[in-house]
Amino acid sequence: MYSEEVMEHFTNPRNIGVIENADGVGEVGNAKCGDILKIYLKIEKDIIVDVKFKTFGCAAAIATSSMATVLMKGKKIEEALKVVNSKFIAKQLGGLPSIKLHCSFLAEKAFKLAIADYYHRKGVDSNLILSKAFNVCAKQ
Repeated sequence: MYSEEVMEHFTNPRNIGVIENADGVGEVGNAKCGDILKIYLKIEKDIIVDVKFKTFGCAAAIATSSMATVLMKGKKIEEALKVVNSKFIAKQLGGLPSIKLHCSFLAEKAFKLAIADYYHRKGVDSNLILSKAFNVCAKQ
């Protein structure tokens, strides 16, 4: 059912944990399937120098969270926003069953909410960041 890469990230997740005094935090949950994901970012000079996550959910939710953190760590925010998307996350994991594709979207959304939180803390309108990141009008 799952690729070797999914199982590797599920059994040996990267960057798990919490960053105290994080520069940005994003949390998402899906009541339908029960997955809850929280991503913490440490950012210096627009570079994501550290990232941690906590996920309550299935193997796919944990694996996509882990892969998302690998993809964003060490990158400039603009670069990370380009690669941390649900399709690319799933591709890097060798694919996901169609019923589990929503897990990669949760990882993408939590990351983008953490970026919006980071900018909000800096006094930048987070609605503009969310709108740009999701290509939709963000609502508070």
